[in-house]
Amino acid sequence: MFRTDNSDALQALPIAGGALRYAEAFLSPAEADAFLAALLREVPWKQSEIRLYGRTVREPRLGCWMGDAGAVYRYSGTVFRPEPWIAPVLGLKRAVEAATGHAFNSVLLNLYRDGRDAMGWHSDDEPELGPEPVIASLSLGGVRRFLLRERQAGARSSGIALAHGSLLVMAGDLQQRYRHAVPRTAKPVAARVNLTFRRILG
Repeated sequence: MFRTDNSDALQALPIAGGALRYAEAFLSPAEADAFLAALLREVPWKQSEIRLYGRTVREPRLGCWMGDAGAVYRYSGTVFRPEPWIAPVLGLKRAVEAATGHAFNSVLLNLYRDGRDAMGWHSDDEPELGPEPVIASLSLGGVRRFLLRERQAGARSSGIALAHGSLLVMAGDLQQRYRHAVPRTAKPVAARVNLTFRRILG
């Protein structure tokens, strides 16, 4: 059973341009634990290959692209065709839609097995997402630091530690103005599952 007050939990974070909202306790601890266990068990995780700086490399994490049948996603020279929705992910999607007021037809799930798994600097600015996409990022498991920095040369990064059961929503022109990353860490950290809900435009 989802918390009844989570739709009011999203709070705006100060940022120059774009829009960023965060709910540290979007899910209760019991909900977050249950969903984490279900996703680790039921998602068909795999390690994909992408093109990076002209060469093919394996992503430093496990992942799964899931969604409606036509929600095909392309990034880093790779075409991702969606796996069908599974019940736990559909439940989370409906909760995120209710909280944000936006409908999503796909989700990228990433599994960071330990601190060596990471996400490099990038923007979610692929054409099929539209010019001002709403990206709703739900975190489960180990706490990892999410970094943002503006695109211009010499920009400094700022960050937030994404809690177990938290929801971060990026909107407006944030993807055009900023890049974001989840860096490696040498500190011991538990496995983390991140779901970034999106809408692929037809």
